[in-house]
Amino acid sequence: LAGPSGSGKTTLLNVIGGLTRPTRGRVWVAGQEVSEMSNQDLAQLRLEQVGFVFQAYNLLPVLTAMENAEFTLLLRGVPTHERHERVRVLFDQMGLEGLEDRFPGKLSGGQQQRVAVARAVVGEPALVLADEPTANLDSVASAALLDVMERLNREHGTTFVFSTHDPRVMERARRLITLVDGEISTDVRQNHETAGA
Repeated sequence: LAGPSGSGKTTLLNVIGGLTRPTRGRVWVAGQEVSEMSNQDLAQLRLEQVGFVFQAYNLLPVLTAMENAEFTLLLRGVPTHERHERVRVLFDQMGLEGLEDRFPGKLSGGQQQRVAVARAVVGEPALVLADEPTANLDSVASAALLDVMERLNREHGTTFVFSTHDPRVMERARRLITLVDGEISTDVRQNHETAGA
């Protein structure tokens, strides 16, 4: 999702994820009509099927980077050893090795953003909604992050929906929807085999 500030990108992500109820229309995620679900069913859907990467990261300040990244797996009841192993693999791929025990306040903005992305993807959800996921990353970290997402798309079928201004994200996307004033301005399918977003 691309478009100027205020065009509705973040709002649309929130509607898709069931954080905001639509005032009209209907939304389906993983074969379920989100717009008609109870709050409890929405919470369960988000836990099991949807990962979020928020612009403000939303990391818990009292948890370490490792604990933040594995939080969804903890809620799902995944055993400790498996949680740690899955997070370590992701951290290595995302350039976060050695930062497992740091608290968010001791991480740079880019590091916090990568931890937030790790938390969103570690449970291999069907859908990841990412609000400006590369905004605070340099080109190397951004490419590494997009590579991880591309691999998850290819190997696990994870769908990624980004809101972005980043041309590096847009050029790797299979579909680029531009919003203007809350409406779709353009909807272009990009046919390149290596696209993963």
